[in-house]
Amino acid sequence: MWCGLRSLGLVVAAAVVAACGGGRATGSFDGNVYRNGPIAFQLPDPPAGWKRIDVDDASLAFRDDEHGASVLLNARCLSADDRTPLVALTNHLLIGATEREYLSQDAVPFDGREALHTKLKAKWDGVPMLIDVYVLSKDGCIYDFIYLGAPSGYEGGAPAFDSFVRGFRTLRGSGVAG
Repeated sequence: MWCGLRSLGLVVAAAVVAACGGGRATGSFDGNVYRNGPIAFQLPDPPAGWKRIDVDDASLAFRDDEHGASVLLNARCLSADDRTPLVALTNHLLIGATEREYLSQDAVPFDGREALHTKLKAKWDGVPMLIDVYVLSKDGCIYDFIYLGAPSGYEGGAPAFDSFVRGFRTLRGSGVAG
């Protein structure tokens, strides 16, 4: 779990290392339910072809080899950034990205709240990527959902990511009591 905000660049680097072997998971995940301290959420079954990878700086991570993409989900609670605007949280995830070209950025209904959904083209270390990000703040917790990959495979994999993320639900008791 992130101790504070980290840029997506650090997580991307960790995902690449984990895809090649290594990394360690925190929390528990049974294929649909993730739990770690005050964090408890449910996801639908991952799409066929996604394989789970362990990444130090993400709650859950998957590799979509068919589309040359990585999927990163992170949740953190009891954080000083739980009142930070969603656009600021999103921008912090993108530190390290160059040549950003925003394709869309919209507030969308998400698990009974409003999330910021951002799609953009950018470069990481000079490599072109397409990035799809959802950021949700709910009950004192921040949830980041990220799909990133090569432009050539993005269109084929993005719909499965969107469907997977839209199946996210926090579980009763998750978050910070307020």
